Amino acid sequence: MLWPGTLPTQRVSRGDGPVRVLPARPTEGLPALADTHTDAFVIAHDGVVLASGGVLDQPQALFSIAKSVVGCVAAILVSHGRLSLDALVTSYVPELAGSGYAGATVRHVLDMRSGVRFVEDYSDPESDVRRLDQWLADKHPLYEFLTELEAEAPHGSRFLYRSAESDVLGWVCERAGETSMAQLVSELVWAPMGAEHDAEFLTDARGTAVHDGGLAATALDVARFGLFLLDAPKWLRRAWAVDAATRTDFLASPAASSFPGGWYRNQFWFRAGPSGNVLLCLGIHGQMLYVGRRTRTVCVKLSSWPDAQHPAYLQDTLRTFDAIAPRPRSSIL
Repeated sequence: MLWPGTLPTQRVSRGDGPVRVLPARPTEGLPALADTHTDAFVIAHDGVVLASGGVLDQPQALFSIAKSVVGCVAAILVSHGRLSLDALVTSYVPELAGSGYAGATVRHVLDMRSGVRFVEDYSDPESDVRRLDQWLADKHPLYEFLTELEAEAPHGSRFLYRSAESDVLGWVCERAGETSMAQLVSELVWAPMGAEHDAEFLTDARGTAVHDGGLAATALDVARFGLFLLDAPKWLRRAWAVDAATRTDFLASPAASSFPGGWYRNQFWFRAGPSGNVLLCLGIHGQMLYVGRRTRTVCVKLSSWPDAQHPAYLQDTLRTFDAIAPRPRSSIL
């Protein structure tokens, strides 16, 4: 996704509430992050920062970590009775009635299980995700692009990672929440989690947030988001235990080779780790939030990979965080 300096931005206010304090207790012997173009990192256990480094107090592009924040907004709206996962997306956004999203439910787009054709190939300048980049760069409205997408498979018949699903979900949330995504994130996530700094959302020329990858925030506030997820209510806990069909469809997807035994739910990745399943929020060019529920571990790595995707760097980072997560409490505190 285009970022930074290419389009306008909107402020995501942290509100006027207290900042969540992140006590630090530097710990010796933690595995070092490899030379993978790291800009900032944070490693925390039970809310205590064991190690951190890089540029920690400057907002950085999170790319598709934004999807998980939007997924959070959707889940909270559901918990407040303002959004129904079983409703058709067209019941909130009638403008999609003539598109491939006709007949898709909110749950379908939340889990990236619609049948809409959208090719997410960052290396191909003719792929849909790159066409969307150019569409926004040419100052066209984001939502108009979504109305032109077509279906190629029955809704709910597959999992396929596509940024357009997150943009449709964001549109639905704005209609259900009756305000902008920047305001929704501020009220439902950023202020409640105790962010220290405002975040910002990249927008199209009309001021619509780029829901699929337009958020920028500091590394420490990303860590606070991870702690917010660690203590999340039932809506996220249910995503940790999915049905067999969800796992089977994930296994048939291109993502299965990177996350064996994993699945995708609520705009979050889940991966089988050596100390239990972990939740991941991922963005291109090396952005990662790693949340180990069993080990109470939250790790953040913000990067500037020269390529959008780099499987070796991804796996190296996961191995590093896995090596940290299983350490017994007595040895790291």
